[in-house]
Amino acid sequence: MSVKYTYERALAASERVNWKVEDLIGEDKPLDFSRRFLPESLAGTDGLDFLTEEERRVLNQIRGHGYLCMFGLVEEFILPFVLDHARPKLSGDDHRVRALLQFATEEAKHIHLFKCFRAEFEKGFGTRCDVIGPPEAVAEHVLSHSPLAVALAILHIEWMTQRHYLEAIRDNDELDPQMKSLLYHHWLEEAQHAKLDMLMVEAIAAASTPEEIAESLDGYLSIGAFLDEGLAQQVEMDIEAFTRATGRELTGEEKDRIRRAQQRSQRWTFLGSGMTHPRFLATLEELGAEHRRRIEEVAPSFC
Repeated sequence: MSVKYTYERALAASERVNWKVEDLIGEDKPLDFSRRFLPESLAGTDGLDFLTEEERRVLNQIRGHGYLCMFGLVEEFILPFVLDHARPKLSGDDHRVRALLQFATEEAKHIHLFKCFRAEFEKGFGTRCDVIGPPEAVAEHVLSHSPLAVALAILHIEWMTQRHYLEAIRDNDELDPQMKSLLYHHWLEEAQHAKLDMLMVEAIAAASTPEEIAESLDGYLSIGAFLDEGLAQQVEMDIEAFTRATGRELTGEEKDRIRRAQQRSQRWTFLGSGMTHPRFLATLEELGAEHRRRIEEVAPSFC
């Protein structure tokens, strides 16, 4: 790949930024429900001018809840994939084995973090917010695709995470500081995961034929379509959570406006922002210029 990373450097960086779940969330670190949880570029609520400012803040918080729960969902398939990738060469490069096992350990920690966040959110928010799943079924479907297709989907997610934090969250002073802390610490470790996943993509692609690489792009897009269907379901769940939380009776037209705005926002947040990330596109370029062109042609539908 054009950007060269090593297992040794990724492992060293990961060891420097390591943190514990109990240091980030708990009784003495409450969420501030008077603040927004997501930047507008990810939440997509400000354009809903028929809602009050308070109602837009509530919808923003529901989206923040769904945002972290979605990460918990996708990490349920990232974890077994990384372990499966590490297993065949346990006696090889020590740095590779340790870095991949650290990768898996951190993903398991993130799953636990987001479960703790969800419990804290529901306790403070006071209204049930449903999320898509179950995680096991999602993981089974995603992992049924070829290893390279799954690795590309994971790389998309890792670079997407970087983009969200660096472009929209890091310098946003309107957000709840506790939520920002969770996203910051998540980003610290995902920054290393993106490098490791690039190495996994490189290794899998090197052992693949051109036909297999082309088929992996089909698989990557199939995973994206599957997640897109889930995001549409999540929008409906969020609308139901909003009406429960606010007691507001939405008209059919108002529901349609929320639905359209939130579908656009969800698609950009979890699909378009990853598909158009420069480093993700650079990886596709290395696999073949035609693969990059193919994704660039598809991406506008999700932006």
